[in-house]
Formats: sequence, C-alpha cells, structure tokens
Amino acid sequence: MEDYNGIVTFYTKEYGCVRVKLREALDSRGITRNRLRTLTGVKYDVIDRYYRSECIQMADLDFLAKVCCVLHCDLTELLEYEAPK
Repeated sequence: MEDYNGIVTFYTKEYGCVRVKLREALDSRGITRNRLRTLTGVKYDVIDRYYRSECIQMADLDFLAKVCCVLHCDLTELLEYEAPK
C-alpha cells in the first residue's frame, strides 16, 4: 500500500493550493466579467471574486458548472492544483 501523508498536522504551504484560472479563461476568449454575468445569471461580485482569485476558501460547484457550460471548457481549465514548493 502506498504511503500517504495526513494533512491534519500540515500547514497550507505544506500541501499546496488550488489556483482559480477564471481570468485566463475569460481573457483568452475575449469575454468580460459583465458578459459572463449575463450568460450565467451569477452576481458580478461572485464572478469578480473568482476572477481576482480572492477570498475563495470553498469552491461553488454550481458556479463552476455554469462557467464550464457557457465557455464550453473542462474544469481543469478553471482550476489548477499547485504542489508545495
């Protein structure tokens, strides 16, 4: 059996983080946050928070599903795991 590390005693820096890449996804398609708001029906404040990757401790799967549907993309285009350095 493989050796796994328990994360209970680790700090965030030790197990990495998940980076939100909404900015890159929108910018590469030329879609503004306002246009995404119109297409998804999600409040601008929520979209802006994900766009700036600020204060996101838990991801809203419904929001991410809407964005994937509208942008015709995979979830991996919006989220990326960054291993600890």
